Amino acid sequence: GSQGDARLQLVGGLELKTPFGTFVPPNISQDAKDGIGAWSVEDLANAMLKGVSPSGRHFYPAFPYASYARMNPADIGDLYAFLKTLPAVAGKAPANSLGFPFNIRRGIGLWKLLYLSDQPVVPFPAGTPDPVMAGRYLVEGPGHCGECHTPRDLAGGTKKNVWLAGAVAAEGSGVVPNITSGEGGIGDWSEADIANYLETGFTPDFDSVGGAMVDVQRNMAELAPQAR
Repeated sequence: GSQGDARLQLVGGLELKTPFGTFVPPNISQDAKDGIGAWSVEDLANAMLKGVSPSGRHFYPAFPYASYARMNPADIGDLYAFLKTLPAVAGKAPANSLGFPFNIRRGIGLWKLLYLSDQPVVPFPAGTPDPVMAGRYLVEGPGHCGECHTPRDLAGGTKKNVWLAGAVAAEGSGVVPNITSGEGGIGDWSEADIANYLETGFTPDFDSVGGAMVDVQRNMAELAPQAR
């Protein structure tokens, strides 16, 4: 991943190779031509909550709007304000490379009918403590933890009955761990263990973060302690 100030250029181009084909994240810098500098806050909200571009085109769900759909619109407004402070960087990322039938975007509309929902995956009763509710929001929404830590079916939708129970990595090799409280998960981790892992990259038994989680952990380390 990019280092230092380059992490804020958001020019795209880092390939994600999956069984469905190769997805290439686009330029989301403030460049009005090649990036999203001409987008309104409503455009950003439609992209993140509905998976739709300003022109009405479906985005592929490699962009994790199936998780972002659970976000508070006010938080997307804050994200928009932050993005506006970042530099404009010219240059288009390469196109996705997908085989038939995954290269037909119209099929994404059906995919959304099956898998796109703004409802929480894990229901909680009224009176659940605020920190638990906030944690669910972070995990299921902006953190989009389920996108990697949950197995997928043949259509690429997450299997809600084994939510966060670990999965094969999107690239088709390697394993993303179980982060539930069940057997094989992280149920014996304390709150401090989780916070320390997100800050330092080390588990309670001194194993270290690896794979795609390295960049995630590096970003999480930038959060305020109470947010971890």
